[in-house]
Order: sequence, then C-alpha cells, then structure tokens
Amino acid sequence: MRIMRVLMIGCVLALGACSNDGIRILSSNGDGPDEFRILPAKPLSAPKTYAALPEPTPGGKNLTDLDPKGDAVAALGGRRDAVHSETIARSDSALVSYTGRNGRSASIRGTLATEDEAFRKSRGRLANIKLVKQDRYNQVYDRYQLDQYQEQYRWRRGGAVTPAAPPPE
Repeated sequence: MRIMRVLMIGCVLALGACSNDGIRILSSNGDGPDEFRILPAKPLSAPKTYAALPEPTPGGKNLTDLDPKGDAVAALGGRRDAVHSETIARSDSALVSYTGRNGRSASIRGTLATEDEAFRKSRGRLANIKLVKQDRYNQVYDRYQLDQYQEQYRWRRGGAVTPAAPPPE
C-alpha cells in the first residue's frame, strides 16, 4: 500500500513537471491583480496650496502617477506635455504632411489587427493539434524573419558601407 502511494505521488509530480506555459505567455488566468501592471508611484508630497489641486476624477490621472514617456521626452530635451497632446506640433506639421502625401487611414491600427488575425488563423489551421504548448508567433512569422548576415552581405555587395557590423570574414 505504501509503495502504491509513493508511485501515485511520483506520477503526479512527473506529470506536473511536464507543464510549460512558454516564455511569451505573461497573462494571468485568474481575476486577481496582475503584478506586471503595478507600478511604484512617485513619493507623496504636500502641495503648496490645496486650492491648486485638480478635481478628483474616477479613472483620471493622479499627481503621483508615473509618466515614463513624458520623463523620457523631458530627459531628451523635449516638452513633457507634448506626449499627451492630441494636436500636432507646428514643428512636426511638415513631417506629418510629407508622410501622409499618398493618403492615410485613421483606422489603420484596427485594419492591421484584423488582417493579422486572419493571417494567423489561415497559417494555423492544424496548429491547434499539439501535445505541448508552443510559441505561435515564431511558427507563423518564421519565414518573414530577416537573416542579418544575408542582408549585410547584400548591402555590402551593393557598395554600402556598414561600419557598425563586424568586418567580413
């Protein structure tokens, strides 16, 4: 009887060790908090005047919330509020008009997401029959990956200088 228990526990542990969720699956299945979304806030400080505080809005921005994009723009010499502005700055208007010279679609992100989902479904009709979980991204887009050495050779053969790449062998 004791040997049977040891064998059963060993089988359960062996089957449990076979589980592999993959590297890119970072979502949680439960309803609990997601520790990857929790960001440490700035330290609390008392304002100079309480009248200058903004009205509290549910789901709105807090004064102690981190702003990594704004911090990066400010560190590079830009304006922090330009990141959150919906309008195009005058200094960027020429660039925006040049990039849109052949037309542009306001719903390009939604269109690309729909087309990408259809592409992944067409490439993976039998991919759901697997014994173990695999990274679907690399399976679907494998033939579109750029071979860096072949591309470097093509550019060098065309006469382009590639100073950041190692010298040819």
